[in-house]
Formats: sequence, structure tokens, C-alpha cells
Amino acid sequence: MKKLICIALLSSFVNLFAQTKSPNIIVFMADDMGFADVGFSGSKDIKTPNLDKLAASGVVFKNGYITHPFCGPSRAGLLAGRYQHRFGFEHNPPSDPANPISGIDVNEKLFPKRLQEAGYTTGIIGKWHLGSASPYNPMNRGFDYFYGFLNGGHDYYTIDVTEPIGTGYKQGLVRNKQVANFEGYLTTALSKDAVNFVEDNKEKPFFLFLSYNAPHQPLQAPKEDIARNAHIKNKKRRVYAAMVDVMDRGIGDVVTSLEKNGLRENTLIFFLSDNGGPISSKKSPNKGNGSSNAPFRGGKTDYYEGGVHVPFIASWPAKIKSGQVYKQPVISLDISRTAVEVAGGYAISGNEMEGVNLIPFLNGKKSDAPHEALYWRFLGTKSIIAGGYKYIQKGKSNPELFNLEKDIEEKNNILGANAERAAKMKKLWGQWDANNVEMRNPVYAEYYRARDAFFESAIPEGAKKEGYKPKYEKMFPKK
Repeated sequence: MKKLICIALLSSFVNLFAQTKSPNIIVFMADDMGFADVGFSGSKDIKTPNLDKLAASGVVFKNGYITHPFCGPSRAGLLAGRYQHRFGFEHNPPSDPANPISGIDVNEKLFPKRLQEAGYTTGIIGKWHLGSASPYNPMNRGFDYFYGFLNGGHDYYTIDVTEPIGTGYKQGLVRNKQVANFEGYLTTALSKDAVNFVEDNKEKPFFLFLSYNAPHQPLQAPKEDIARNAHIKNKKRRVYAAMVDVMDRGIGDVVTSLEKNGLRENTLIFFLSDNGGPISSKKSPNKGNGSSNAPFRGGKTDYYEGGVHVPFIASWPAKIKSGQVYKQPVISLDISRTAVEVAGGYAISGNEMEGVNLIPFLNGKKSDAPHEALYWRFLGTKSIIAGGYKYIQKGKSNPELFNLEKDIEEKNNILGANAERAAKMKKLWGQWDANNVEMRNPVYAEYYRARDAFFESAIPEGAKKEGYKPKYEKMFPKK
């Protein structure tokens, strides 16, 4: 009996310690993943047992959003904890380590820096995409450790530094500030490095951003994993599924390392995609990667739900009750604010963070909606969600209003019968936009064309071959 009492007291002490000690924090981010491509959001053909287990252990955010429908700006908003429009990061920066201008504003305090100030060891593994020059290196922006690549993507098997840099998909990786390599399949290499990071930092609170480039193109996966998904008849989706499969197993390996080291109970984990999956169209038949955003309309680069409504979960056994489904809209900005506040950091020093701490909403201490409205902007497009409705206006086209509670597929524009509501939403969006600045980064396709034209101008006219056309003009033709 005494032995049982001692065990019970010890267990209570362990649980109490887990609730008071600063939690470890991990953010898993997929790249270009469709909403319908994980088990917890309804996938039947793609199996994600490890992500599903994570979802069951915590909360599924039924209406989880990101701040932008494609890579760089979405990640900028997450890491700053502020809408990226506040500091002009509205487009993917070009991949150019010689460009000291294009990147996330050096005056912007990223949330890993706030965690460092709270005593955390911080690491990022995988994709950066927030600037390639020295001022933007993760090691100069709040991270103690970096292993990955600075540009927007990478070949999953090959490094070949003899190829033209282009968008950098075959350039070397970086470990901290040194050139690095990888063996085998890139997603697996990133996951293994994440496991090592956990092992190396298990004695002190840490933050890890495991920023996968999977399942972003190029569509490449190990043959055995493609074979495991032979039940999927569409060849493109079969390879895509294999890429998701490998990522899911890698996430499982990281969680296992937490469990092995007694860290799982007090580790706050988030998972989300950086945007919706790209989809094919008559105009761009090769755009898709095999993903599905069902039941939503649109995909990557869209402001319809398919572009910004993503799979989104959180798990923290010590603080978040398992098996929850949270229906109020949340956004990626909330991840960074939550992380900083649970770590004991300062969210209002420097540029004040704009997300909310989600924990009080998940444990019942707050019952209202976390946000009055969520906002988006990109090159003339304006979009806002408020009160269950979405207002969108793309450039000078006619605005649209959708009732998301009744029409999640955004099929029925009800603006005509709801002009007053639409006007109020447009006004609210304008008030938000008044605090934004102009886009600071150049449109990367235009940048590549201008760079190519600069080098072309150095070729004497008599030395140019007939029909000469710059490489980037072929890659990114003028519209």
C-alpha cells in the first residue's frame, strides 16, 4: 500500500512539475499541403497516422488560417507574429545571396528572438525563404541553430553546385553559417536532424521550427514509399502521397524522441501547412502537385478557402485537453503569440505581436471568439473574414461576399442582398490596411528578368547569337 501511495505522489509531482516548468515548443510546417490530405481532416487515400495521433491528443482547429496563400509571406507572418503587410513582405523574395535588400525587414523582431530572451534554445530545420543574404540568415534573426536551405525549395536527392543558381533548388544546404550536405532523401534527413536537436537540447527549454519543404514540388519520393501508395491510381497524387507519408513518419520520429526523453507531456506542438495545395487549371495544367483542398474552392495563390484555410492542430498534454475540435477562426499569428506567452516572453516589446494566446480559449477560461476579423491583402486583392462571412475583391473586379457557415465551397455570391454587411466589412478592412506599408520585396519573376537583362546588357551587340533570349525570360515570360 505504501508503495502505491509513493507512486501516486510521485506521479502527481511529475504532473505538477510538467505544468509549471517552461514547455518545449515545436512547430511542424508542411509546404503546399492540401487541406484534405491528412486523416484528421478527412483523407481516405493518404494515411497520416502520426499526425492523426497528434490531433487526437490535442485540438483540431476546424477553421485554421494562414496570413498568405503562398510560401514566403506566410512564413514571414508566422515568425514575426504580425501581419507581414506591416513590414512590406508581400511576395516571395528572389533567391540571391548577393542581394542585401530582399528579405524580412531587419527591424522586425521575430518571435524566436523573444524566446531566446526568455531563456530558450532555438532551432530551425528546413526551409527559410525569408532572404538569402547575410542580414537575413536565421542565425542573425533569433535562431541558435540552422540546418536547411535559404531559398524557397530544394531537390529531394541532389546537390549540384555546378548548375546555374536559378531558384537554388540544387545548391548546397547550410548548417548554421557553413555549407552542408545531406544523404538520401531530404525530408528524412531533416527529420533525423530534428531528432538530434531534441536529443542535444533535452536538458533545457527549446523551440524547434521543423519547416519542411514537403510536399512542395518537385514531386520526388523514395520508390518504396511510392509503392506503399499503389492504391492511389493518379500517378501524380501517388508520388505526392508518398512525400506526405515520409513527412508523417519523420514527425512521428520526433515525437518518439520526446517520449523517450520524458519531454512529451510538457511540449507544445503545432502542425499546419504554409498555404493550400496548388491546383491545376486549363490555363496552368501542370500547376498542381496532386493535392486536394476539398471541400474548398481554389488553392495556392487564391484567397478563396482553398488557398488560406489549412490543416491546423495543437497538442500539449500538460495543458490542452485531448479530443477537442475548436470551431472559431484562428490564424498562424496565434502560434507565435501563444509560444511567446507560455514561454514567459514579452509579446508587446518592440513591434507588438498581433495574434492571441490560444491556451485560455482551449481550456475554457475564455469563451468569446479570439478575433473580430482576419485579413488578407496582395497586389490589389483585399479579403476579410468576420462574423462567419468572407468579403473578397480582386483588383477592380466585382466584390464577392460568402456566408462561410452555409457555403464553405464559396459558390454563392450573396453581396447583392447583403450590401450593408459588405460595406461594413470593406470599411473594417480599410481600417486594418491603414497600418500597412507598400510591398518591400520585388516580385521575384520580375527581379530575375531584370537581373538577366543586366547581365545581357554587358554582352557586346555583335557577340549575341541570333535569337538570343535570356534564361529567365523563358522561365518567367512577360504577360
